[in-house]
Amino acid sequence: RETTMADIPLAIDHLRYYAGWTTKIVGQTIPVNGPFFNYTRHEAVGVVGQIIPWNFPLLMAMWKMGAALATGCTIVLKPAEQTPLSVLYFAELVEEAGFPNGVVNIVPGYGETAGQPLVDHPLVDKIAFTGSTEIGKKIMERAAKTIKRVTLELGGKSPNIILPDADFSKAIPGVLNGVMFNQGQVCCAGSRVFIPKKQYDNVVSDMVQHARKIKQGSGLNQDTEIGPLVSLEQQDRVMHYVEKGLNEGAELLTGGTTPFDEGYFVAPTIFANVNDEMTIAKEEIFGPVISALPYDDLDELIERANNSQYGLAAGVWTRDVANAHYIANNLRAGTVWVNCYNAFDAASPFGGYKQSGIGREMGSYALENYTEVKSVWISMK
Repeated sequence: RETTMADIPLAIDHLRYYAGWTTKIVGQTIPVNGPFFNYTRHEAVGVVGQIIPWNFPLLMAMWKMGAALATGCTIVLKPAEQTPLSVLYFAELVEEAGFPNGVVNIVPGYGETAGQPLVDHPLVDKIAFTGSTEIGKKIMERAAKTIKRVTLELGGKSPNIILPDADFSKAIPGVLNGVMFNQGQVCCAGSRVFIPKKQYDNVVSDMVQHARKIKQGSGLNQDTEIGPLVSLEQQDRVMHYVEKGLNEGAELLTGGTTPFDEGYFVAPTIFANVNDEMTIAKEEIFGPVISALPYDDLDELIERANNSQYGLAAGVWTRDVANAHYIANNLRAGTVWVNCYNAFDAASPFGGYKQSGIGREMGSYALENYTEVKSVWISMK
């Protein structure tokens, strides 16, 4: 389902979008003091190492390849070891399209044997990585040895905020989609759901009812809403967080189980009576788990929403446009969705504040990741 809804169509959109940029990357002519003519050039940074995750194997590759190719860089891309086949097939299409040898190179393998040498290699000019904050820090450390340019799109623990005046008929399914899409295996999943204290019980009850109606099953069935997680390791990770939440005193309202004998499934899970210091409210779970948190007033809400090492995305559900702008302006997050969630376009930038990353993917901003700016001075005497 996610492949047909997001991975393939958005990947195509990215290639078309960046194809349009190939003739539009220009420098400036700058008025300067003295008898000089000064202009700038935007030149390809060079050889780019790109390391991508498994959750959207084709789209993540195109996020990085599109901008790199548009700016004239050459690419060595390492797909996730769990999902190499999509990108390997894309490499066949690259060859069929007549790309010169060596422009796009795919190197499957594990992080230690394929990713790490890419980061360390002195002839690789830049690293672009999407993955966990933990690995992103290690990449920064190793890249510093050769002062490589680095862009990182890392983890998140995004707040999804329901205001008292929200249209709950849209907010509740929207909040669930913000967490359950792709089984919760999305870096921007809005897994911290903030709910007005006076409406908390009713909203949580409605969320539970909606969650219990979500259809789980084979990812090959179009009517499946939640498929299996990527691996047994990921299933174990999610269930570890469920156990952690229970041990720290959160109330499990629904889910928290592995509902089938076969497949790496976790049922849609909602915890109530969660506080900001609980592990499930602080750490990225990467699974279909919601922490429902009550709040009293707007300023307290913004402070708590920002109380995270991450700053990737956020959602706001309200009918009040002024409040929407006020919250969006005060949240330290790279993307804020108002009355929607998981909306993307190739032309719109995506990336995080704080430990959610460095730089931006998508849009014209991503082109800056792959160019060096050269200033040229010519004496007019």
